[in-house]
Amino acid sequence: MPLTPHQRTEAELTAYGLGFPETSAGPGWTVTRALYVRKKMFAVFGAAGEPLDALTLIAKLPVSAEMAEALPFVRPARGWYKQHNWVTAHLGPKDDVLAEMATLKGWLKQSYVAVAPKKLGRMVMTL
Repeated sequence: MPLTPHQRTEAELTAYGLGFPETSAGPGWTVTRALYVRKKMFAVFGAAGEPLDALTLIAKLPVSAEMAEALPFVRPARGWYKQHNWVTAHLGPKDDVLAEMATLKGWLKQSYVAVAPKKLGRMVMTL
């Protein structure tokens, strides 16, 4: 069975994130998948009951969280998530997930830099 565009996007974003120094992939919360830098989570993929033609990405965006929340596919953050600049992007079956690839990669990079030790973050900022 061929992958949906949403599944291909998650696979590409995961590969991109794993290209950063000292990263690993593993389980997130319950049904989610996550990317880590030195055991600290910087991105989460998936949501409970998410269909194959949807993609959820949670990332820490200290620079652009407020701007990101204005996008139609970003859910409003509340509580701890809002206070710590984490955003939840949810792209459904009608969203052109491939058109958002550059934005999502930029968010992964920003989230990595925000969570990683400063030395590793500086290495990625030059990429």
